[in-house]
Amino acid sequence: MCMSINPITVYVAYARKDEALRNALSNHLSTLKRNNVIASWDDSDIDAGEEIDPLVTRKFATAQVILLLVSADFLASDALWELGGTQALQRHRAGVAKVIPIILRPCDCRMLRLQR
Repeated sequence: MCMSINPITVYVAYARKDEALRNALSNHLSTLKRNNVIASWDDSDIDAGEEIDPLVTRKFATAQVILLLVSADFLASDALWELGGTQALQRHRAGVAKVIPIILRPCDCRMLRLQR
């Protein structure tokens, strides 16, 4: 087992309509989480009463890896596009985070080019 002292921080951005697929991804990542290789976070980890915007901003800003679960619903969301399509790509191009788009359903995602 690979036990990391400092797990890689992973932020998962997804559209609400893709929650079932996000849950499936979480199951696939569970061994990495259990072995402390990664520490993943998405908005399902928000507790009742927590202030959402500062928490999302903090988790996003400290993520080493950003997974974009891309679908037409993801691309249609202004909030997800600002976070995933703009800020995430800026962090990727600056070399401070790795962005990995995961295409969940067919959509026009050509604007998510990850050149650096």
